[in-house]
Amino acid sequence: MNASPFRSQWSLDPEVTFLNHGSFGACPTRVLEEQSRLRVRMEAEPVRFLHREVEGLADLARWALGAFLDADADDLAFVNNATTGVNTVLRSLRFAPGDELLTTDHEYNASRNALDFVARQWGVKVVVAKLPWPVPSSQAVVEAVLAHVTDRTRLLLIDHVSSQTALVLPVAELVRALRERGVETLVDGAHGPGQVPLSLRQLGAAYYTGNCHKWLCAPKGAAFLHVRRELQPDIRPLVISHGYNSRREDRSQFRLDFDWTGTGDPTPFLCIPKALEVVGTLLPGGWPEVMASNRAKVLAARALLCERLGVAPHCPEELVGSMATISLPDGFPMEPSRLGVDPLQDRLLLEHGIEVPIVPWPRPPHRHLRVSAQLYNSHAEYQRLAEALEALQR
Repeated sequence: MNASPFRSQWSLDPEVTFLNHGSFGACPTRVLEEQSRLRVRMEAEPVRFLHREVEGLADLARWALGAFLDADADDLAFVNNATTGVNTVLRSLRFAPGDELLTTDHEYNASRNALDFVARQWGVKVVVAKLPWPVPSSQAVVEAVLAHVTDRTRLLLIDHVSSQTALVLPVAELVRALRERGVETLVDGAHGPGQVPLSLRQLGAAYYTGNCHKWLCAPKGAAFLHVRRELQPDIRPLVISHGYNSRREDRSQFRLDFDWTGTGDPTPFLCIPKALEVVGTLLPGGWPEVMASNRAKVLAARALLCERLGVAPHCPEELVGSMATISLPDGFPMEPSRLGVDPLQDRLLLEHGIEVPIVPWPRPPHRHLRVSAQLYNSHAEYQRLAEALEALQR
């Protein structure tokens, strides 16, 4: 099998064809080495590191991330994952009976659960905009969402890149249109940073939360929440700690609240600058070339798999980033699911050494294959997947 020349930068199992970067990411070896170095430094003198040094190190990490995201570093807070970021915003906001919270039928299940929980807590209504499927254009998505906006709509929760269907949704157009109607937007950007170009300054969303452990390739536990400056006084972390009654005047209350929420391992987010450096220097064009390369790779994979399976793509190329979904036609094994994992996904791994998710969307028996593209992947790996699927369909 023709391997990618970048495969050696990651410590992936050589016996597995890993086509599922989208689920949990994969961290390059040099970034893991940086994390180990930081952990050794922390454990050598925990008080010095956590009490005297970590604040300055976290500032450096936020500055690096802010430069990458085109955002003011002081508007960023580190959280463990995007789900935590979504919960942080939803649990901070206040609503009144009659209010409506808007989302789409492509929203990530964990975030949708958080929305439902808050809606029940406040006695408000969740309104779900059903997007056309297949999706003909970005404009069709915008129209489907705006059709559900009323004078009672208070917030839109929307994926930047949908998890189940891998659609790059037109969040910039929606943020702008909703702000004109007096409605703010919470963008669930779990897959956004590092997969698609992103300027938080230009986007102007009220709230944006994104993972750094996926497409930025930082260690697990590195994510961020960005809150527009004038909205920060209303947002509190899920854990209230020492910053709440701090008398420091050199930092905003937002910084004081989020910078310390109790003892934990800060090394995942402290490694963000190293991850940005390592991945961003693998190609001469830096991160723009990394994202463009991954996108070209997944578009080629989508074309190959659609042709071999005899299915049509679900969306135009403008809605594709570094992931793509392909419908599975009839003829594949359909045993009862075990622990939420499709049996076909297990068979691909156990019988063919291929790790790739099978997504039951919108609901069984409809199933989709979702492929990811990262620098360590090669086109030969998608060809191997196509051959394995053809063998399993017989």
